[in-house]
Amino acid sequence: MSIKISTASPTSARSGTTVIRRRSVWRQGVEVFLQNRLAVLGLVIVLTLVAFSFIGPIFYHTDQIHTDLSLSYLPPSSEHPLGTDGLGYDQLGRMMVGGQTSIVVGLLAGIFATTLGTIWGAIAGFVGGTADSLMMRFVDALMSIPALFLFMLMATIVTPTLPLLIVIIGALSWLGPARLVRGETLSLRAREYILAMRGMGGTSSRAIRTHIVRNAIGTVVVNATFQVADAILYVAYLSFLGLGVPPPAANWGGMLSTGLNDAYSGNWWLIYPPGIAIVLIVLAFNFIGDGLRDSFEVRLRKR
Repeated sequence: MSIKISTASPTSARSGTTVIRRRSVWRQGVEVFLQNRLAVLGLVIVLTLVAFSFIGPIFYHTDQIHTDLSLSYLPPSSEHPLGTDGLGYDQLGRMMVGGQTSIVVGLLAGIFATTLGTIWGAIAGFVGGTADSLMMRFVDALMSIPALFLFMLMATIVTPTLPLLIVIIGALSWLGPARLVRGETLSLRAREYILAMRGMGGTSSRAIRTHIVRNAIGTVVVNATFQVADAILYVAYLSFLGLGVPPPAANWGGMLSTGLNDAYSGNWWLIYPPGIAIVLIVLAFNFIGDGLRDSFEVRLRKR
């Protein structure tokens, strides 16, 4: 009778178990997300609008720089599927160009706001004491001022450009994520592994970077989707008020504002497409956020 001796070390066995568990956790998260039909629908809508805005112009060529008043207010036809506006711009082509601005500003501003808020909230919650009080009182003071008023004020002081619009919206949208992450940090900083790490001489920066932010990543990612949706709405608000990116650049909010001025003239095709696009992409990001929240919630994962 022969006896087989395993050469696998306990360390490698534990490592293999860890890899399997990590893969299992990610798989369970994906399964939970896919079970949420609204989240899947939201992802499909976002991907469709991104493809429409960035890939569409490759196949549908229009001139969105030079005006042609002879083509003003043409109704939808085979040549212009969504008609033309008052300056002769093809409405379908302008929807594609406007979608690029709205999506890029929304994504980058949302990511910037989430990153800044995460860092601010993690530091305030972990340090605590006087520093926490001062940092959060600053946040409370800014939150007491209506965000739209601050956006209008900043947009009237400086001429909005695409990078500046991203900075303005991101710099004034980080307050919510900061409070959210600060609350998560207050509950995480008392955990045993963080106390043990600090007892062994670990620095505060390492604790925040390695443990606090990583363990709060679910909350951060979910909040980021809502921040992107809010940023897209802020772009629409500012453009609707005439404070968006100046022409010939376009975005859905500016198109909606222009369409409202001509709605009473019977040019309905100037208001419905941008309005529907804004509603769809905002709802889609909110659906994705709900699905991600379920995925990161351990209690909802399959065992």
